[in-house]
Amino acid sequence: MIKIEEEIQQKEFSSPQQKVIVNLLYTHGKIGSIQHRTLKPFGISIQQFNLLRILRGQHPVPASVKLLTERMLDKMSNASRLVDKLLAKDFVERQVSKYDRRQVDIVITKKGMKVTEEASTALDKAMDAFSLNDKDAEQLSKLLDKLRG
Repeated sequence: MIKIEEEIQQKEFSSPQQKVIVNLLYTHGKIGSIQHRTLKPFGISIQQFNLLRILRGQHPVPASVKLLTERMLDKMSNASRLVDKLLAKDFVERQVSKYDRRQVDIVITKKGMKVTEEASTALDKAMDAFSLNDKDAEQLSKLLDKLRG
């Protein structure tokens, strides 16, 4: 196990809280890099993959862009723009809402479902490289929940 001090070549931190924040940011970058490399062959970004997973979970119920925005992991992403990119790849379709003709709903296509399944399998395999057992993963998850308040 390589410590954060060695990874970024910093001898000390001003506090344990600063150290954990730096460690989280560094680890986030490392995970993001792995995700990017893993998803590249599928022609999708991590944000597009996140939308596809939301839509897969909703299937067969359509989702509004508002719902997608609320459920996205990256709140800085533009859901409408991401949907447009997924539309161009035939991974999603737009439908007029049954309940409100002014609203447009988004549904995942069979092609979108297939790429989501394949990408999920590839990401699961790539994430296996992180050596956390179930107990450690649960403990870390609880600590992150506590950190977010």
